[in-house]
Amino acid sequence: MMDHSSKIFPRPTIETARYWEGCHNHELLIQKCKDCGHYQFYPRIMCTDCSSDRVGWMPASGRGKIKSFTIMHRAITKAYLAEAPYVIALIELEEGPTMMSNVVQCELKSVEIGMEVEVIFEDWSEEISIPKFKPVSL
Repeated sequence: MMDHSSKIFPRPTIETARYWEGCHNHELLIQKCKDCGHYQFYPRIMCTDCSSDRVGWMPASGRGKIKSFTIMHRAITKAYLAEAPYVIALIELEEGPTMMSNVVQCELKSVEIGMEVEVIFEDWSEEISIPKFKPVSL
């Protein structure tokens, strides 16, 4: 198992705590407005479509398509050297929201816009698991 202890860890907030709990349980959660049905990501205290404060959490399918991506050849710190080069992508989830993540478990040259991907989780500690995406197995 890779040592993640020197990486930049997310800090859960009031708005994001439930999201990180889901990730810890290897479940991708997104918000859905209880009034208008709008799905959103990143977590917020109100709906970005109708401004309702009645937003709840629901499991996402964990599947999506790559909207855009780049390949990082330089690690941002020494803690990420073992992973470089790596893909950073915008993933449009089946439910509609877009999230940024890494695409893993594939050749860098095989990554392309429109590629179907599915979520996996990388455990960085006892508390934090990070969602990443891999190509959908056919």
